[in-house]
Amino acid sequence: MAMVIAVKPERLDEYKRLHGAPWPEMNAALKAAQIANYSIYLREPENLLFGYWEYGGTDFAADMALLGETPVCKRWLALTDSCQQPLDTAEPGDWWSYLPEIFHLD
Repeated sequence: MAMVIAVKPERLDEYKRLHGAPWPEMNAALKAAQIANYSIYLREPENLLFGYWEYGGTDFAADMALLGETPVCKRWLALTDSCQQPLDTAEPGDWWSYLPEIFHLD
């Protein structure tokens, strides 16, 4: 799974700092939600964040709903979301914009 969002230029250093030392509890919550091999890449000077992960569960919506209700996730997103802004082309209500896979090599 892949997604993209913009990072606010004035908050870029804070975003990098947060992800340079992620909370172990947040990492554990992601793993409990069946998320693995999760990486976020930064494209400068456009300040675009590209996130990639692999989902190993069977009900993505349910796992994401449970993850979103965890206290650690709420605290983490309160910090990181304030550094981000959806793309101008994002669908109404979307934060990160999900990217459809158009090629895959095993």
